[in-house]
Amino acid sequence: MTAASPRIAPLDPASADPAVAATLASVKAKLGVVPNLFRTFARSPAALDGYLALSDALAGGRLSAGQREIVALSVGQANRCGYCLAAHTLIGKGAGLSEADIHAARTGTGADPHDTALAAFARRLTEQRGVVSDDELAAFRRAGFDDAVALEVVALVALNTLTNYTNHLAGTAVDFPPVPLEIAG
Repeated sequence: MTAASPRIAPLDPASADPAVAATLASVKAKLGVVPNLFRTFARSPAALDGYLALSDALAGGRLSAGQREIVALSVGQANRCGYCLAAHTLIGKGAGLSEADIHAARTGTGADPHDTALAAFARRLTEQRGVVSDDELAAFRRAGFDDAVALEVVALVALNTLTNYTNHLAGTAVDFPPVPLEIAG
């Protein structure tokens, strides 16, 4: 949910202390822009640094960029975060996801059984606050994932829930092409 004006204003990088300004400059060098979410996180340097460290660590995990976007879209939809759905729709396209893949991830399914298992597992973790049944974990394993990847998905759910909740709290203005929160079929 975003408000007409943010409840927590994004930090202007020009007024940031030198360490935070350097971090935001690194984000801009990597992404080409400093999205409002990062500028909002910058109000708490510990939150910004924690987010970036976990994000960077997970980028080196076993899941591909496209698979990480499937998780982000599934979690963003489960948590109804318009900002993250807009961001990860764009990022997902850049990671090779089609419109159909993005739609499927948002509904907790996928283009194939592997992607379906990933999206469904992420969604169940989100909706059930980490409590999944033995059968749900077994289904994830049957799709070809092992326990290391299951834990990686838990970390991605946590990372994406952090951004979803930050956007809900802050009312972060969406600075990506908006997408409807509701999805058809």
